[in-house]
Amino acid sequence: MAEPRTVARPYAEAVFKLADAEHELGRWADMLAALAQVVNDERVRRIITDPNVSDAKVAGLIIAILGGKPSAQAENFVRVLAEAKRLELAEEIRVQFEALKNEREGLIEAEVVSAFELDAAQTRDLESRLEKRTGRKVKARVSVDRGLIGGVKVVLGDKVIDGSARAQLAALETALKA
Repeated sequence: MAEPRTVARPYAEAVFKLADAEHELGRWADMLAALAQVVNDERVRRIITDPNVSDAKVAGLIIAILGGKPSAQAENFVRVLAEAKRLELAEEIRVQFEALKNEREGLIEAEVVSAFELDAAQTRDLESRLEKRTGRKVKARVSVDRGLIGGVKVVLGDKVIDGSARAQLAALETALKA
């Protein structure tokens, strides 16, 4: 069986092309986030996986939960996912859509893990330094891991910049053993 990431890719690309052509990337990003949130609810998941509930009813339920948010095209997208039994991919589709959107907008997301809380000024400074290094606009998502002891670890796409004290101590340990 194919990986969810692989199966989700054509859906994300199709929605991106549609949203880009309509100049509605932001609206589609919001809709996909709402759809993923609805589909990730445990009660909705039970209904989605219930073989006694038709695809049309599942799609109708999700559209109703989304309320007035989805456009006609978004409703059709929900129906397509329901008929293809791919609603469980909503989160992965959202993630891939966001990546395509960020690439179009020249934005890269940085996953920043810090040993301590970063205030807004520190986050902006870090983003600015990363922007100079990458030549792209950077949006940082910061989390805290006290186990780093000090410093930060930054993941930019497939690049990792580990400036944590834990990484430096591990490098020192390796050097001393050699």
